[in-house]
Amino acid sequence: MTKQSLIRTLPLPIVEYRTHEKTNRILHRESTAVRTGNSSMSKGPPTPMNWKISLSRKKYLMVVGINTAFKNKKRRDSVRETWMPQGDKRRRLEEEKAIILRFVIGHSSTPGDALDRAIEAEHEKYQDFLRLQDHVEGYTELSAKTKTYFATAVALWDADFYVKIDDDVHVNIGTLARILVTHHTKPRVYLGCMKSGPVLYQEGLKYREPEYWKFGEEGNNYFRHASGQIYAISKELATYISSNQNLLHKYANEDVSVGAWFIGLEVEHVDDRRLCCGSPPECHFKALIGLACAASYDWSCSGICRSTVRMKGIHQRCAEPEDVLWSVIY
Repeated sequence: MTKQSLIRTLPLPIVEYRTHEKTNRILHRESTAVRTGNSSMSKGPPTPMNWKISLSRKKYLMVVGINTAFKNKKRRDSVRETWMPQGDKRRRLEEEKAIILRFVIGHSSTPGDALDRAIEAEHEKYQDFLRLQDHVEGYTELSAKTKTYFATAVALWDADFYVKIDDDVHVNIGTLARILVTHHTKPRVYLGCMKSGPVLYQEGLKYREPEYWKFGEEGNNYFRHASGQIYAISKELATYISSNQNLLHKYANEDVSVGAWFIGLEVEHVDDRRLCCGSPPECHFKALIGLACAASYDWSCSGICRSTVRMKGIHQRCAEPEDVLWSVIY
């Protein structure tokens, strides 16, 4: 693994798109299964929020799914007001830069209740949700939600990368795109801030792993995996998840689950510390000296502490220049 915490942002290389024939065959099979109803992803058609884009197979650089919950409207608004382009700018981002941005959410345990209706109304206003048809929201279901997100996204959009981000993280979309473009020709790549923390087995702890015994003796660490605040996987890996949902085991922690799905595969793990800068002063200092961060948050809070009140200030101090995003070439 190459540590890249102090890599200066370089001019974006122009990368010619090359089709990975094998990957496309796999994706075609899965897409066909989705259309005919034989996929393990879903037994129904795409939801009304998704059906229009499901008809298009334009090639995209990346699909960015921002994981959110019913109660997190203030977080979503803080993202909309800062790093997530709105309206015509977001549509231009999709058309010209091949970048999709969506908040990802499932459904309430009581379909059509006030929670679902509130999301429908919010989507009507902003047009920025990806609804997961077969997923019921719940904190303990994050691993299942992640599987469903990747399976849904790979069926709706043909992209080189699929990104998962939490809704309390500050992101520089242009810098993230530049990072991913440098891995453009790799068929199976898993990018993030790789970590290996202790397997918690004591009762009552927030991140306790009930299946701790699978990881060896008490006190052992997890295998290396990307921290859950933000990570990206290539299309072939997203297709693998979609095709094998019923076989992929879910551990208590979502980021551990994702790492487990790839640990036995021929996958390149990329540890890029630009995906886990600290909030100011760290990301501000790096912005001043040209060492752009792709994502910033506070480790102590597993996201930006009090993000609804701090996101705007962090954006003012740590945001990339606007031309970084619009100069991305794909």
